[in-house]
Amino acid sequence: MDSQSVHKVDHLDQQLVELLAAEPRLAVLEMSRRLGVARATVQSRLDKLIHSGVITGFGPDLEPKALGYAVTAFCTIEMTQGRISEVVEPLRAIPEVVEVHSIAGQGDLFLRIVAQSNDHLMAVLETILQIPQVDRTSTAIALACQIPYRTIPLLAGVRVGSIV
Repeated sequence: MDSQSVHKVDHLDQQLVELLAAEPRLAVLEMSRRLGVARATVQSRLDKLIHSGVITGFGPDLEPKALGYAVTAFCTIEMTQGRISEVVEPLRAIPEVVEVHSIAGQGDLFLRIVAQSNDHLMAVLETILQIPQVDRTSTAIALACQIPYRTIPLLAGVRVGSIV
């Protein structure tokens, strides 16, 4: 899907996505029963939501803390101009780097990093600093997650046409 096309989400799409988000292992037949529509309608809607890029995956979502990664940090990288791909590829090889965004403003890349401890975080940061095109990093350790990553609330806004 290109960045200009937007899938029109109606009330049934919203209900379907909310149901799927709450119970990702729910069968299509059960979804159709709960939503009061035909199984073929649910399957067709799911196919359209997937094809249009609205639904991008079906999990599983993992909790890093449950895997022993108790520390979450956010890191801004400043790097040699025009060398993003030369930095992103080595970052991809570091399992603790779970998310990377190109940014405008202070810095060039914004990372979410998980670690087992502060010492482990330091080792990950030292690995990042060994990438030749990385000039500098700035890191903040998250103390607690107040609002986890979420997209379901966006559905209501899309439905009522609040997209600018």
